[in-house]
Amino acid sequence: MHPGFFSSSLAQRLRRRITVIFILSLLSPYALSKGVYQDPADFVRESFSGTPPAPQALWLTDELQQRIEPILGHRYGALRLRYWAEGERSVWVLEEIGKEQPITAGIVIDANHITRLRVLIFRESRGDEVRHPFFTEQFSGAALSAAGQLDRAIDGVSGATLSTRALSKLARVALALNQHLTGERRGPP
Repeated sequence: MHPGFFSSSLAQRLRRRITVIFILSLLSPYALSKGVYQDPADFVRESFSGTPPAPQALWLTDELQQRIEPILGHRYGALRLRYWAEGERSVWVLEEIGKEQPITAGIVIDANHITRLRVLIFRESRGDEVRHPFFTEQFSGAALSAAGQLDRAIDGVSGATLSTRALSKLARVALALNQHLTGERRGPP
């Protein structure tokens, strides 16, 4: 074997590895943004200290769709929703499109106030900062105002405007659906 052969072959392999590492480093922020942060079933169990009640179904009648549509800007894409309720607590697992992909959130409501909002599954290529507690904790204690809006301002996350809007909409939808269940009527019909 020629002495220069080994060093040029090694140099080629090294260049290829460096190229692959460089490409992966460019793609990693996009790959890391997507993920399942908590299984929805685990969220429900955790919300009821390990023993959730049986799931119930809420049919999205025209009346409910008319209440949800102004919040989302479109009809909710299901005929019925599963929810879990015990006493004054209800748990909702809802989805809304961020920019292009659905974001799945779990929302716990106690006495018509959000006690917890968590991003369960994030499918977008960016904007996943909304999954962190510094953002989601802003929803704790939120309720619907008489105008059907959240009763507090939610500070957005730079670069995650559409994800922020999607989660704010889901919070309002969960509160509106909970009001429907409890018979409390606030906000637009």
